[in-house]
Amino acid sequence: MSVNIARFEHSGSAQWGLVTENGLIPIPGDYPTTGTLIEGVDIADLKKLDGAAIPLEEISLLSPITRNQQFVCQGANYRQHMIESGMDPDAKHYNMIFTKAQSCICAADSPVIIPEHVRFLDYEIELGLVLRKEIAGPMAVTDDNLHDFVAGLVIVNDYSARDVQIPQMQFYKGKSYRSFGPVGPWLCLLEPEDLSYLQKLQLTLTVDGETRQDDNTENLVFGPAETLNELFGLQDFKPGDLIATGTPAGCALSIPSPGKQKVAAMLPEKKKWELFLKAQEARTQYLKPGQVVEAKIRSLDGVIDLGIQKNTVSSAKC
Repeated sequence: MSVNIARFEHSGSAQWGLVTENGLIPIPGDYPTTGTLIEGVDIADLKKLDGAAIPLEEISLLSPITRNQQFVCQGANYRQHMIESGMDPDAKHYNMIFTKAQSCICAADSPVIIPEHVRFLDYEIELGLVLRKEIAGPMAVTDDNLHDFVAGLVIVNDYSARDVQIPQMQFYKGKSYRSFGPVGPWLCLLEPEDLSYLQKLQLTLTVDGETRQDDNTENLVFGPAETLNELFGLQDFKPGDLIATGTPAGCALSIPSPGKQKVAAMLPEKKKWELFLKAQEARTQYLKPGQVVEAKIRSLDGVIDLGIQKNTVSSAKC
């Protein structure tokens, strides 16, 4: 059975702890990065920890993914999200991959800060895979050997400045502002028998209590094994690196229909993007200062529960 751990600050030092009903039991040892923790701890030993728990109200959460780790993402990876993004799920036969800056990684309860020039801030709940070992060449990844490569799971919110990402065609810029990558609160370390849950986790995101996204990982277009098999043939990885697997439908972003896109393609570039931005102005779903975004991922039977991520939207002018 899986265990949840957290990275936190207490008495002026950063450390790791086992999540219990009473708080966090400190994990012995010095693990400065997510990778060193994954390489240095054993789930069986973690389950035996019985020291005094530090109450959650006495600690400050830190991201369970440290900023030295790679942050790789999948785009348009749920069928309904592809449709709302103007794509045909039956015609798209490629895995969309991009990266976010490691400096955007922050704690699960961090405020998300809207840069002064950004008008359309969007949310994207995602399941994050945390890698187990170093990869330096192609690997044959299947559902049967997935545990050899995936150490754990986390909640990721891929916040996105749509007025940068779309008109500039810059995924990296639009998604990499500081505070745009909260992770956690928990890192869920998996046993081999837990891997079957990767296909039945419920993702739910609310804004001020209103449900905006609600879908299940059974609806992923490219599953973890297929994605890792492709990525390992492309680049190197280290233990603790993070792969966000895409977001469900329900984002604030409004993409024109394929017909409207064909018409827009014949317009001057400036006019095309003026129309796009005007269409976004009508979308009340974009985030505003003071709103609270909550994200949670769990199995319906409660065996896997990645906790609740909570971000208050803040203006850079504050």
